[in-house]
Amino acid sequence: MNAEARREALSVFLKSQRAKISPLSAGLPAGTRRRTPGLRREEVAQLAGVSTTWYTWLEQGRDIQVSASVLDNVSKALRLTADERSYLYSLALDTHTGPEFPSETQPEIRPSLLKIIRDLKYSPTIVTDRRCQIVGWNDAARHVFLDFEHVPAAQRNLIRLLFARKELQRLAVNWEDFVGGFLAIFRTYYGQYVDDEWYTEFLRDMNEHYPDFNCLWQRSTVNNAPDVLIEFRHSKAGKMLFELTSMHVHGSADLRCIIYTPAADGTEMKLMKMIQKI
Repeated sequence: MNAEARREALSVFLKSQRAKISPLSAGLPAGTRRRTPGLRREEVAQLAGVSTTWYTWLEQGRDIQVSASVLDNVSKALRLTADERSYLYSLALDTHTGPEFPSETQPEIRPSLLKIIRDLKYSPTIVTDRRCQIVGWNDAARHVFLDFEHVPAAQRNLIRLLFARKELQRLAVNWEDFVGGFLAIFRTYYGQYVDDEWYTEFLRDMNEHYPDFNCLWQRSTVNNAPDVLIEFRHSKAGKMLFELTSMHVHGSADLRCIIYTPAADGTEMKLMKMIQKI
């Protein structure tokens, strides 16, 4: 991510977080002439103990001097989570925290991890890399989502598929929650790999081809491991409830294991019957 794109991402993030905080919850008077929801810039500056001018420049994405201690005050004023703070620091301080490997390299899944995901017979599981490119899946994922084997490897980007494939859009009862969890994970990578131009190009392409993407992306949700209970309406199995678990896989490749665990409502039995029939 070049400096201009990084500062633009910082600006969008700060604005979105400021809009989420009500004046009353921050101990400030609500007032009567607020044109936008959330806090004003001067109010964030007041809570963070910085000048309004400095915070305005920060939010505008100007090239200014920023220290970790001041960012910590801004984080507290905006009530950022640990993942959101990490994202803020990555953008504002231009830090690179992720492991490096050539962008054209396809990360390999170790046999031990392959065995684990295959043993999760009734928990749909997908393994992605730092760009949310799908590099592995189990049989349950193939039955619940789609057969990724029939998708060309270059097109197996999880984020893109969620917007491009109609069967995935029809699957989730609350599609925005379904997509939102993955976008929150993707944004953590976006902040970590600030030097990778691939992210800038990918986001530009998604905004150009999928109008719904920008609306959800602008919410600027950051979560390394979102806790999501998602309801599916499967064409063959009917109603299915899953709890999402996202785990980082330690190793030289920055991989993530995304597991959908059946809720205790009969979902596992439905999935079992569906797989056995096919």
